[in-house]
This record gives sequence, structure tokens and C-alpha cells, in this order.
Amino acid sequence: MERSRWSERGNERGNVLGAIRMKQPALSLRLLGPLTVSRDGVAVPLPRSRKVRALLAFLALTRGPVGRSRLCDLLWEVPNDPRSELRWCLSKIRGVLGPEHQHRVVTTGNDLVALDTTGCHVDAHAVDAIASRIGEAAHGELVEACDSFRGDLLDGLHVDGSPELDGWLAAQRHRYRGLHIALLEALARRSPSGSDETFRRLEAWLRLAPFDAHAHEVLLEALVQRGRLRDANEHLAATIRAFEHEGVDWLPLRERWLAARAARPEHGRAAAAPSLRVETEAAAPIAVSSDGPRHLRAPEERLPTRRRASVAVMPFVDRTPGQPERTRIGDGLTEDVITRLAKLRALFVIARGTVYALSERNIGHPEAGRILNVEYVVSGSLRRVGDRLSVSLELVETHDARIVWTDELHCVVDDACSVLDPTIDRIVATIAEEIETAECHRAVLKAPSSLDAWEAYHRGLWHMYKFNGPDNRDAERFFRASLEIDPTFARAYAGLSFTHFQNAFLDLTPDREHQIEQAFDTAVRSVGTDDRDPAAHWAMGRALWLRGGRGDESLAELRRSVELSPNFALGHYTLGFVHAQAGDPRSAIDATDHSRELSPFDPLQFAMLATRAIAQVRLGQLDEAAEWAVKATARPNAHAHILAIAVGCLVLTNRRDEARAYVARIRRNLPSYTVEDFLRSFRFEPETERTFRRSARQVGFD
Repeated sequence: MERSRWSERGNERGNVLGAIRMKQPALSLRLLGPLTVSRDGVAVPLPRSRKVRALLAFLALTRGPVGRSRLCDLLWEVPNDPRSELRWCLSKIRGVLGPEHQHRVVTTGNDLVALDTTGCHVDAHAVDAIASRIGEAAHGELVEACDSFRGDLLDGLHVDGSPELDGWLAAQRHRYRGLHIALLEALARRSPSGSDETFRRLEAWLRLAPFDAHAHEVLLEALVQRGRLRDANEHLAATIRAFEHEGVDWLPLRERWLAARAARPEHGRAAAAPSLRVETEAAAPIAVSSDGPRHLRAPEERLPTRRRASVAVMPFVDRTPGQPERTRIGDGLTEDVITRLAKLRALFVIARGTVYALSERNIGHPEAGRILNVEYVVSGSLRRVGDRLSVSLELVETHDARIVWTDELHCVVDDACSVLDPTIDRIVATIAEEIETAECHRAVLKAPSSLDAWEAYHRGLWHMYKFNGPDNRDAERFFRASLEIDPTFARAYAGLSFTHFQNAFLDLTPDREHQIEQAFDTAVRSVGTDDRDPAAHWAMGRALWLRGGRGDESLAELRRSVELSPNFALGHYTLGFVHAQAGDPRSAIDATDHSRELSPFDPLQFAMLATRAIAQVRLGQLDEAAEWAVKATARPNAHAHILAIAVGCLVLTNRRDEARAYVARIRRNLPSYTVEDFLRSFRFEPETERTFRRSARQVGFD
């Protein structure tokens, strides 16, 4: 008798789809999301008891009679009087349903309890009905069912002390999440190729299942159909990072993607795809928008704080005939370049193990850059013929695959490869210099108000290397802006110290003594912020020299800068600068030559050449000194002091007409400039000072 009764009621509920289309059902239960009960379209306040809400949901989803003992076991682990508490819960449910619906809570003498949902809209029932025939359902039905989801099943509901209920709830949530994914996939595939709805459904799918490889495959396919191969590559890179972080095997996904891409000709750029954001805990979200993918900062990173340019150095490949791709020389070069770049403290350098792991999986260099989420990738190859080694290098900007720098270096090696150090130093210094230049150019193109600390610092460098008053003031302003954002940025303090140094050294401001002290104070801040940054000790060594203190203190700081980073070109140059004036002139020549080898396009090339000329004057190599001084004047941004060095050197070689021409050049810009202005800025030993003063008198430069 009871079985027949429940069967009849089941038949009465047969057309659930009719209920989903009712404009305003008399009674409505929403289970897909926070539990909601509505009567005649008006939400009903629910009891505070979570067990009452759980019981209502359980009965609604069960769709049939349940024994009282089963319900007691479900809701009460060790109850005092479970049947009494169950009766209380059922009375509360009747109150929620209202007087006209109290009869829906059905109890029998056989200790069975059920909820009659005939004519009632239950969103989970409607979704079950449509999902059961998902292949035949109309598009509108799929949309309606999919839009029924407002979160997980019974979102936020948890009953303490009910492990059996927790297990049931977890299983039901898993089941309905699976139905939601199936509906989203069906809609994504049925929607017009590359349409807004396709990407909207894919976004929802990936939010539910960020590590579902199939979801990522469908997204990649949709991007390709939209003609967005670059966006697809960027999304694949982000997905690989997330999978790697979670220990999920991403190689099959990548292999399927490469196979699909090879089978499909590249499309031209089509209409813009809508914004799609896919977020996981392991990878920065990628936005696929009309202007290409972009990495979005996490909320805590959106403030303009300091960041460092990031670089990955991929393992160097040995192209020597008959040799494997991985050899001792190639691995040694790679490891040394990574280690020495990291010592510069200015770049974020990917560790050796990571780049080797990607290389062993046959990941190409541009793809490796996207996977590692770095701005720059260095790749290299070498070829050895006898004792001659050729090293080819390439620095690529990851975002647009633009080659920033490429070069080929040659050296002679022995079996121990001990003579590779100069080559490695040259590689590291050039990589750092080219990245710094690229970052400066990027910062210059941005609005000043949008700069973060790193960008403001590079905007300051761009102005600093102009060596004139207005640009030096702009440089100081940008360095201070960088430090306002990040007071712990040692390099910004070093840059600020250099602007004060220039003000004093080039007489750009009237308060020379104050500028000298400011150069020293900011250098102290730089060293105090990061004692292992070579630029901090460079700033300190230069400031100590400017103060006129003991020369050995200045030299000690400069030596520390090159000990920290042997390829720090400015440290070597400034060692030469100090030695050339009153120290060891031969050491000065060695240091300046090494700085030029490390950084052949350095903005301070003019100073490196002029410093060598001063050292040669002290050694009596006057013809060579004049040639190096003239070369210095031809370099960009050579200032009045450089021209004054040329004047002195040319007079010493009896080239007075050329010297007078340089005096005229100086006075076109600085009419009152004399040899005394020049000598006040330097700290020559007495004989060298007298030599330059005598030379100046001979051409009217006194």
C-alpha cells in the first residue's frame, strides 16, 4: 500500500521540466547555492538550526521515504533522544513550508518520513532531469539548467558532529559539480565558435575545475578557432606553471596541444575574444583580451611596489660535431652565468635546477620563458675547434619574442677551461646592461604616475646618464619616487647618491659641499639596505673619494663591489678612476680596459677612455694619452671635464690648435669655465695637477 502511494506521487512529479518553467511556483526550493525556500515568490526566513536545514535538503534530494532510524543516524552521532529531536526538526520544516504546504512532510506508521515535492520547483530536480538527456536537450534548456547554479550544493551548510551527513553532502556536491561541468561543456561546444558565450562558459568551467586537462584543451581549441594562437600559447604556459606547482602531469596536455596546432594552419588575427580570467592558487591569472594576454597581479601586488626584471638562462647547447648537446663546458658556462647574474642583485634569476628540468623535457626557449613567467630568456650554443671556442648568445624578450641582443664571442681554451672567466664576465655584464637598457626604454614610455619602484628607478637611470643639470634633477626626482614606494631599494639609494655626486663633480648646483654630504649619506643608506649589492659599495667608494678622505677607504669599498660581482663594470671603472689620479696608473689602465671589455656600450664609456688617458699622462705615454682623450670626447654625453682632459693631453703633444678648438667647444656652453673648475673636481697628485695647469696656460685656458 505504502509503495503504491509513493509510486503515484513519483508519477505526479514526472514532468519536472514543467516545474522549472513555472513563472512563480507556489513553493520553490533552491538547493544549488545557499538553501532558499520561497512561497509565492517570497523568500521565507529559515530556522537557525543547521540540522533542520540539512534535514529539509536531504528529504528534498532523496525523493522518497526514509526510515527514522536512518535520519537519526545521519544527523545525530550520539543523541540523547534522537526521535524526539527528529520530531522537533520536522515540526520546524512544516513551519517553513507554511500552513498550506504542511501536508508535504509525510510520516507513516512504518517509521518512514518523506517530503512530497509534487508541483514544487526544486532546482536540483530540474537540473537532474535535463542532465539525464543532455545530448537531446534544447540549447535554452541547457542555459536554464546551467544558470540554476548559484554556488555549490547547499553552499555554506555544515553540521558539526555529523560525519555521516558530511560524507553524504560531500558526495552530493561532487555529483552536482560534475553535472554543472557537463552542462558548461555542452554549452561551450554548442555555442557559435569563438563566441562570447563560449568563453563565458569556459571561464566558469575552469573556475570549477582548474586542473581539468580536458577543459584546458577545449579552451585552447576555442582560442585557435578565434585565430588567437599567441593567446593560446600564453594560456598553456600559465596552465603548465599551475600543474607543475600542484604536481599534476602537464606533458600530455602540451603534447596534445602541439599535435592540434601542427594539424591546423595558423589563422589571421580575428575579432577580439572576450576577457577570460582563469585563476588558480599556483599561477598568476591570464587575461585573454582584445590586446593580447597579460599577466594580472594578485590583489596584494597591485600597489606599485618594487619588482626586479626576471631572466632565465637556458642550458648552453654544444654544437661541436661528434659531441652530445650537454657537455662539461656547456654546463659550466650555464652555471657560471646563472651564478654571476644572481650576484648582481639587480635581477631575479631562475635557478639552475628549474631551467635544466625544462630543457630535459624538450621545452623550447620562448615556451620556457612563458612557463617560467619571466621577462627575458638567455640561450646560447658553443662550438669548439681545437683550442678555439666560439660562443653564440641571444637575449630575447619573452612577451613579444623580440631579440634584444645577440652576439658571438671567441676565445682560446685549454683542457681545464680555466681561461673562460673573462668570457663569462663579458657575457654576464652585457646581459645585465642590455636588460637595464630595455627596462629604461620601457619605463620612459610609461606615464610617471603609473610607475612602480623598479620602473621609477630605471626612469631615473635614463635621465642620470644624460650628464646635465635638468636631466640630473629629473633623475633625482624619480629615484626619490622609487624610494617613497619602497624605502628598502638599495639601488635607488645608489642612484640617488650618483645624482648628488654629479651635482658636486660637474658643478651643477651652487651648494657643492652639501651635495658631497648628500652623496655620502645616501651611499650609507644604500649599503645599510643591502650590504651585498655591488652597486651600494660602488656608491660608497665614489662618495668617499668625493669627500676627500683617505684614498684607501674609497679603494676598499670599490674592491668590495667587484668582489661581490666580478663582472660589475662600473666598479672596475671607478677603481681605475681613483687610481688614475693619485694611485697606481698601471692598475688604472688595467681596470678601465677591463670595464670596457665587460661593457663595451656603457653610458660611461667616455669616462673610461678619459681615465685611461689620465693614467698614461702620469706614465709619460703622452701620444697615447692624447689619442685616448680625443676618443673620449667623441663618445655620447662627454661633458666639459672630458674636453678639458683632451685639452691638456693635446698641448702635451704640441697639438695646440686642436687643443684651442676644444677650449672653444667648452666655452660655447660654459663661457666662464677654466682649468681651475676642472682641477677642483679631481684629486690629482701634485705633479699631475701642475702638468694640467701649465698646459692650460699655453692655450689661454687658465
